[in-house]
Amino acid sequence: MTSHPLHSVLFVCLGNICRSPLAEGVFRSVLAAGRKGNGVLIDSAGTNGYHTGELPDKRSIVVASRHGIDISAQRCRQLTADDFTRFDLIIGMDRENIATIKARRPSLATAEVGMFYELGLGDSIQIPDPYYGTSVDFERVYRLILEASKGLSARFG
Repeated sequence: MTSHPLHSVLFVCLGNICRSPLAEGVFRSVLAAGRKGNGVLIDSAGTNGYHTGELPDKRSIVVASRHGIDISAQRCRQLTADDFTRFDLIIGMDRENIATIKARRPSLATAEVGMFYELGLGDSIQIPDPYYGTSVDFERVYRLILEASKGLSARFG
């Protein structure tokens, strides 16, 4: 784990339609509330490209909006090799995401890679994929992301 303040973070889940767009919006909001967001690059991506160019899942947009966060302008994209040098930190939502991210990591990569809740709060809790769930599952994912975001924000100047 790096000890210097970080300046960029990429949130990654499977399709970049549920968890990672929500994490991007929530983390941006947490940094802004703590007056830390200036100059910080925040983005999200998926390990697969099935939804490239699409909006986040409607349920993620709704849960974010319910908490005063607008993620409706985001567009899904796939993780690229350039992301490993463009970002200080690449965060996966669960162990499967982390395994895929590490398998794609180029040899010259500079980004630190880790699981969201672990990096934010030191606990190995995974952020579950709510895609096949209900609005209750999306709300639970929002709360986990908010908790991890608050913890992670301490690493940003």
